[in-house]
Amino acid sequence: MASEQRLKILQLLADPHLYFGQQWSADPVEFGVCMTLIAEALNIAQPTASRHLAILNEAGFIRVSKHQKWAYCKRDEAEIRDYVRWLGSQLSVRE
Repeated sequence: MASEQRLKILQLLADPHLYFGQQWSADPVEFGVCMTLIAEALNIAQPTASRHLAILNEAGFIRVSKHQKWAYCKRDEAEIRDYVRWLGSQLSVRE
C-alpha cells in the first residue's frame, strides 16, 4: 500500500469494465484483468507491473489466475475490507 502504482492498480481493478472493457480474452469482471493490460494502463514495463502485482498478491489484495499463456488479476474484496477495518482500528484514538 506504500506505492502509488499499487494503489492505482487497486483503483483500476475496482471497475474493470470501465478501464479494461476492451479485453477480449476473458470477461474482466468475472475472470480478472490481464497483467499486460494493467501494465499498459499504468504506462509501465511488464516486469515492473508484475512486481507490483506480485506484492499485491502476497498481501492478499488481489488474486491471480492463469489461463493459457496469460495471467489475470482480480481484487479480493473481502481481504481489502478486512485491511481497511484493521487500519481504521489502528488509527482510531484510544483513551
